[in-house]
Amino acid sequence: MPGAFPTFLCTHKCSIILLNYKIVIVNLKNSVNNKRKFKDEAYASVASLVKALANPRRLEVIDLLANGEKRVEQIARQTNMSVANASQHLQVLKKVRLIEVRQEGTSMYYSLTSDDVTALWQMLLRLSYVYVPHLKELINQQRKGIPILSQVADFSQFILLDVRSESEFAHRHLPGAINIPLSQLPEKLDELPSDKPILAYCRGPLCTYADEAVRILRKHGFEAYRWIQPQ
Repeated sequence: MPGAFPTFLCTHKCSIILLNYKIVIVNLKNSVNNKRKFKDEAYASVASLVKALANPRRLEVIDLLANGEKRVEQIARQTNMSVANASQHLQVLKKVRLIEVRQEGTSMYYSLTSDDVTALWQMLLRLSYVYVPHLKELINQQRKGIPILSQVADFSQFILLDVRSESEFAHRHLPGAINIPLSQLPEKLDELPSDKPILAYCRGPLCTYADEAVRILRKHGFEAYRWIQPQ
């Protein structure tokens, strides 16, 4: 019949077009699904890091290790945790590679994996200070009555006193600073020069060592201030 072949040809071509269309639709759906899967897994990976940080004890550990490596016993003592509890928190941080561990004899020493982790902690502090009013209130209440300096143009006009431990001082300190750990300060007051005011500092804005040091110094007649890095 004259019209049979064209009809068959049209049906055949339409079938091919329809098949190709279905293939394109399937490929598009697969592409969308793959992109969604990628995004879900990617954001979940980032969230795992944030989740590891979303604990006040682990943040305190990060703050401690930003001042140098420590044994688990030291971390437990300074955070008022049991060794077992401190170890659990350290394992969580180690799992997301925010901290690393080295062995020396029978002792295990924990430290931050890089300066990037320190920078992350400092950024979190700055953001919290700006956007969490309660934190600023807590800090102001803690330092009530303590003279504070943050904007210092010339540190050479002061005696810079670092009241952290000797190991933390060795890890990093302000140029020109002298080190007298807080626990030794009362018995070493006579070693301090008296020709300049004293600017005491410690681990950071959440550390109270320098607060106590200023109280001790002023009680014994020294002109002393607590230095806090500007937020």
